[in-house]
Amino acid sequence: MNTSLTPQQPAEEAIAAAPAAPNSARALLKQLQQQYTPFRDSLPLSIGIDKQLIAAMPEINRKLMRAALGIHTSSQRYLRAMEKATVRYNLDGSTGAEVTDEHRKHAKETLAERHKKEMERRKAERAAEREAAAAEEATRRRAEKLQALTAKFAKK
Repeated sequence: MNTSLTPQQPAEEAIAAAPAAPNSARALLKQLQQQYTPFRDSLPLSIGIDKQLIAAMPEINRKLMRAALGIHTSSQRYLRAMEKATVRYNLDGSTGAEVTDEHRKHAKETLAERHKKEMERRKAERAAEREAAAAEEATRRRAEKLQALTAKFAKK
């Protein structure tokens, strides 16, 4: 009779066979996108989707879930969908409440603000590139003048 088996071994094997819990918000978001259509298609999520997630996945790390939801709902793709949406979607893909004008306006303003910041960043980047090019040109001219002076005084 083999007595090397312990009562805990089947449970340990089940844990080892189970998929590993995501250890980052992005990994959890990727899992949610694979499992649920509203996440995959960036559909407007129902208010209280966190409660639906907890009910569907009781083992979910709530802190990671909140971070993943924050990443998802602040993504440009989601905000663009929210800007034009009329209804929200539950975890199972069924329609939920309507998207309010206030929420559409918030999405539009957020996108406009991001666009403005991106344009300002690009403008500053171009200005820095122009300054660097001007500084490089000035350095090149100084080097040419120095060479010309060196050549002029070396002849004598």
